[in-house]
Amino acid sequence: MLPLRAQICLWVNMNDKFIIPLNGLAAGESRFSWHAGKEFFEAFGNEEILDADLDASVVVEKSGRYLGVDCEIDGSVTVECDRCMEDLLMPVSTDVLLSVKYGDEEPSEDHQEGEREIVFVPEGDAEFDMSQIIYDYVCLSLPMQRHHDEGGCNPEAVRHLASGEPGDNGEADQDSPFAALKDLMKNK
Repeated sequence: MLPLRAQICLWVNMNDKFIIPLNGLAAGESRFSWHAGKEFFEAFGNEEILDADLDASVVVEKSGRYLGVDCEIDGSVTVECDRCMEDLLMPVSTDVLLSVKYGDEEPSEDHQEGEREIVFVPEGDAEFDMSQIIYDYVCLSLPMQRHHDEGGCNPEAVRHLASGEPGDNGEADQDSPFAALKDLMKNK
């Protein structure tokens, strides 16, 4: 049998449920690890993230009623490139630092404790679900504009993007819905 401290620090895989069991959580440090794939984002109704391969490593420090949660999320997600509409693999690396408090949230209370975000859990809750927090932090870590590096876009798609500009024969593409707008500017 492992010594008590070694038992507390074992890595626990919660079958990708993203749950920290509050009842029976031993004082000291506990570790959890989860994987978030495409199904994780589909469960939230997210259609922007086409695929995902993320690992969340969590260290929970319990001391009396204090509960500190440090989470590192690393991996990648696949999104659509804003320029060429092709798949774009984006790296993700973000940290989540939480202080968990029991009881009702007070509206006037500051929700920061140093670098830590304060999260409230109702008294008597047996579990702390990290799935919404992990989802939010991954989505917030992605840039607003998502595109391949210069030269990385599908050349065929880039060529079609430029079709609204004068082509080889010097005339605008007449099939473009913007061709009529271009003429409006000439008539002024």
